Amino acid sequence: MRSSTFGTGLAALVLTAVVCIPGAQADPTPPTPANPGAPSAADVQAAQDRAGAAQSDVAAIQQRLADAAAELDTATIRAARATEAWNGARWAARTARAAERRATADSAAAAQALAEHEDAFRDAVITAQGMGLELSMVEAIVDADGIDALLEQTSANEHVQALFDQRRDEYIAASTAATEAADAATAAAAEADRALADARTARDRARATAQDAEAVTARIEARRTRLVKRLARLQGVSVAVARAHQAAVDAEAAAEAAADAKAAKEAEEAKAAKGDKGDAPTPAADPAPADGAQAAIAFARAQLGEPYRWGAAGPDSWDCSGLVEKAWAAGGRTLPHYSVAQYEQSTPITRDQLRPGDLVFWSDGGPGAIFHVALYAGDGQIIHAPRTGRPVSVESIDYWRTPDFFARP
Repeated sequence: MRSSTFGTGLAALVLTAVVCIPGAQADPTPPTPANPGAPSAADVQAAQDRAGAAQSDVAAIQQRLADAAAELDTATIRAARATEAWNGARWAARTARAAERRATADSAAAAQALAEHEDAFRDAVITAQGMGLELSMVEAIVDADGIDALLEQTSANEHVQALFDQRRDEYIAASTAATEAADAATAAAAEADRALADARTARDRARATAQDAEAVTARIEARRTRLVKRLARLQGVSVAVARAHQAAVDAEAAAEAAADAKAAKEAEEAKAAKGDKGDAPTPAADPAPADGAQAAIAFARAQLGEPYRWGAAGPDSWDCSGLVEKAWAAGGRTLPHYSVAQYEQSTPITRDQLRPGDLVFWSDGGPGAIFHVALYAGDGQIIHAPRTGRPVSVESIDYWRTPDFFARP
């Protein structure tokens, strides 16, 4: 964190005074000064010490402000992870419940088919018994009226036997299918129950983490207020000026950190690309712009200033993926309320391919570890629901950490 220049004024003033003292000597204890009203060397030294102490205090306060920002960042990421884990668990529970409904419907259809095949098989059994298929060939010859009658009866028996076999096989297949469908429905119901339990656990964890983040945010904001007031006193400026200056310092530090991270990531990617140059595939063409992008952006802009709330998807409070979900719903595209699935259901692109309406993601690792998403608004700007204590905002794409993934709905 860079130290402020506001605290150097006193030191500069003292040095100017030293330079302008007539007859000042290198000897720290000169004889009677030429001007009895001029500050003594001891006074100058004391002033320099005070200026140095003030500057040290300014640096210490700025470091504490940086530490507070880092603590808030950690709490923010932890809460974002928990919120998106809950969103993912809710999405999984809804998916599992839908699968259960489909499996139940399939089981009912299989049971109906079994009943129909059972009726057909019962009729075939009755017909077979009526034709006397249980008679032996000898009995058939004795009872038959000559060879022609025997052949006619045999042909009829064979037809009935074939129909009987067909109905029997259909009944067995339907019975097997009905059993499997019933088992699948039972398993789907159990999976849906497990997913619901997981979602409830994730909800409770997200609630606790969000409450912790709210407490951390309140504590850190109070600490920042106290530190900025002390900074203002040390720098001899108003609190408003000190706050504005500190905000500029924080923004500059964040921009430098983001630029460094971006450069490091690009260097790593370039190195990897160079190493794989021989087998590197041709880069994918830039996908066509998503229809409805302007409508999605317009919807997101209309929510500016509305509060962040974990798990919310409107109408007047939002979390990150909830805002993206409803923004793109306004653009005619259905996306889940879950940032990982939003990436999975979109077309991955590079940062250079970004166009208004595209999605920007932050992750702890691969796409499965995504914990924050924003809507790209163009000109290097994003619209997003940042965190507890901060409303829906328009910011630079590099206002925070360097984004990890990009996709087009």
